[in-house]
Amino acid sequence: MKKTTKYALGIGTLIVASLVFVAADHIDAPATMGTTADIADYFAFEPTEGSDNTAFIVDLQSNVLPDLAYGTFDEDVLTEINIDTDGDLIENLVIQAIARDGRMYFFGPVAPSSTGLTSQVAIESPMGDVEISGSTAIVETMANGVSLFAGPRQDPFFFDFFRFNEVVSPSMDDNSGFDNPGIDTFDGANTMSIAVEVPNSLLGETTATNVLGLPVYKTWVTTNRKQ
Repeated sequence: MKKTTKYALGIGTLIVASLVFVAADHIDAPATMGTTADIADYFAFEPTEGSDNTAFIVDLQSNVLPDLAYGTFDEDVLTEINIDTDGDLIENLVIQAIARDGRMYFFGPVAPSSTGLTSQVAIESPMGDVEISGSTAIVETMANGVSLFAGPRQDPFFFDFFRFNEVVSPSMDDNSGFDNPGIDTFDGANTMSIAVEVPNSLLGETTATNVLGLPVYKTWVTTNRKQ
């Protein structure tokens, strides 16, 4: 696609040279390792009890060590939060995030132009933008109640990686199990995180019930690299 689109958003200009993106997988896809196309964790939850909002957090590029914590998001990677509103496990709404020149631009919630493995940036449905944080967290809240964040965060994953390797090793004499307490191998490591809090009125009806009996959205996240 040769079309170049400029879209003024806030005080910034988003330039999308190619709008077609192809989906990536998790760390088991070698091409994503060490980049913000690598999805580490995804969370969707009610930010406070009884809230009428839903918070979505996407952690990318796991094991970013402290001296590398304030790196950058890949500008050719589109992060897409997919939301199923009719229960068929096909996205009916998407929330998109893409970085440009030190800011993260958000679009949606909007019906996608295509579903599955390819996506287009929904430049006609801007949500807002926020400066990518460094050591100090920066959050922007829009007039419609949407809140936005992008930047490094402490990796929430607790895992005793070295003890795990010892336990599963065929040559390990002591297979007595994990240590209690274990050692968090990822303590001090970071992820590059994207967070957006959205009023449920922008998302439509919930389509599932979780193990606690609470109504929730069926949702998943993909990263898509520009082709």
